[in-house]
Amino acid sequence: MASTKKNLNATQSDLQIVQNYISRGELKDALIALDELSKRYPKDANLFFLGGTCYGRLGHREQAFLCFEEAIKIKPDFAEAHNNYGFYLKDENETSKALSHHKKAIKIKPDFAEAHNNLGICLFELSRPNEALSHYERAIKIKPDFAEAHNNLGNVLKELGQISDAILSYKKAMNLRPDFQFVFSNLAACYADLGQADEANKLFSKARGDNKDYEQGILLMEKKYYTKAIESFEVSRFLDWQEKALECCYRNKDFNQFKKKIDAIKQKNCLPFLATLSAHYAQNFKVSDPYNFCPSPLKFVHHEQIPELMENDQQLVKEVVKDISTADILQKYQGSFNGTAGQQSSGHLFRRPEQSFAKLSDALIKSIKKYFLQFKNEDNEFIRLFPSNISFDNAWFVKMQSGGYLTPHIHEKGWISGAVYLEMPKNFF
Repeated sequence: MASTKKNLNATQSDLQIVQNYISRGELKDALIALDELSKRYPKDANLFFLGGTCYGRLGHREQAFLCFEEAIKIKPDFAEAHNNYGFYLKDENETSKALSHHKKAIKIKPDFAEAHNNLGICLFELSRPNEALSHYERAIKIKPDFAEAHNNLGNVLKELGQISDAILSYKKAMNLRPDFQFVFSNLAACYADLGQADEANKLFSKARGDNKDYEQGILLMEKKYYTKAIESFEVSRFLDWQEKALECCYRNKDFNQFKKKIDAIKQKNCLPFLATLSAHYAQNFKVSDPYNFCPSPLKFVHHEQIPELMENDQQLVKEVVKDISTADILQKYQGSFNGTAGQQSSGHLFRRPEQSFAKLSDALIKSIKKYFLQFKNEDNEFIRLFPSNISFDNAWFVKMQSGGYLTPHIHEKGWISGAVYLEMPKNFF
């Protein structure tokens, strides 16, 4: 039936049916209903907005983007469509584009708390923490019970080294949403930075789901009671229990059990840490690696001087050293140092406002992209799945005194891990 001027948009009851499907997680049913409605109301921006929301939640981002674009084309002042479009753009690492849409949403609707929060996330990602801070504060002023905004405010404060204020923000978020697991993890990290291990471990346990047997395994593993830790992990059957049990076997030098366990799970997935253990075993025992993640790890070790650090009489080095020396950056507790032989910065250096850290980040990203091009034709998952958008999970500096050293450890989160060594001026410390 052709639409008339009096009947250009779907009725509120029609829209409510779709929204009910979405709230129940019945997204395919919602899309079927939207398809029928769109035949009757082809110019209803709300239908495209709801379609974009469904496709976004299903992970079909291209379709989601098309829907949001159509909704905005029909209704340019559709603040919610701009905000949701920005949310999914950010999820695809299109942070600058996302920033633009969140700004438009706020211009249209100044008291849009969710858009202020999402804009803050983009600004924080783009190393503009003070601007992010103001938008989180605005979101909280509009919506005081906005747990996500309190958590995000805590993230900025933590990265700026304001740990006490960050803890207060995280606690507010936790009180508002007791099931908000990200907050437990963030708060735990603050206590870990302060060296309050017991409090940190309790919160990390909550963040992981508080499985008694799994947590017992973690505790036993830390104490190097590997055999008992394996028993606890296997009883728990929780999260990455198989990978943890495998690591315990390797650390316990029980290589026969390691071989049996890795053969049992090698088809399950290809997690980088699991592939690391497999490659380590293959290298040590001169056997083939059952994974093709990175079968010859030493081949991919790379050393180079960063050109930007050498230019203009090492001007960038001088700027970085100055900011390390003078910026108000909390020095955190670090259990990997021998005694008091060094200090490590708290927070994420590349999300701080100092320009030297931003320049260093840009220089490293250029070098990482060149690194990828060097190996782009290699036939393994490490290269095939290499992140297309380079970002840093974390960045910090370590001040090491003469005679100090770090105990052996591994960074599990990043796709690659590296270090930048700066030539320190004499009498720097």
